[in-house]
Amino acid sequence: MAEPPTGARAQGGALAVLQKFYAAEAAYIAAGGMGRASFDELAECLDPEVLMHQAPGLPYGGTWRGARGIEEFMAAMSEAWQSLEFFEQRFVVEGDTVVVLNRGRLRARATGRALDTSVMQLITVKDGLISEIHPFYWDTMAVAEALRPQ
Repeated sequence: MAEPPTGARAQGGALAVLQKFYAAEAAYIAAGGMGRASFDELAECLDPEVLMHQAPGLPYGGTWRGARGIEEFMAAMSEAWQSLEFFEQRFVVEGDTVVVLNRGRLRARATGRALDTSVMQLITVKDGLISEIHPFYWDTMAVAEALRPQ
């Protein structure tokens, strides 16, 4: 059987690492985050110098650096959300860049409220590891409202 073109191998590698990351993220959050779940499977997907840029208006907003920073981000996400359920994920891959449309439901840990929303992510994958993540939420005000106690 012929080898796939190099671009196809890179695309397959990027998709595989992102799918592994999303499954590990959902399991980590559902388990309750830091101290209740292992971060190892998530860390396996990350470049040691990974950067994540979250919208500053979110409770977990800001720039998170390195695997330790992503672990701290995941702890903050786990405090905010008890579950992430993806209805749809669309991936567009061009070289090291992946655009992902995530449509799904987030359930707030403190309020129990569910939020059906979309998050677009611009992700860089280098050498099979996630090196940068820029999430863009459809409605950050709806996120804040779902998390805000009455």
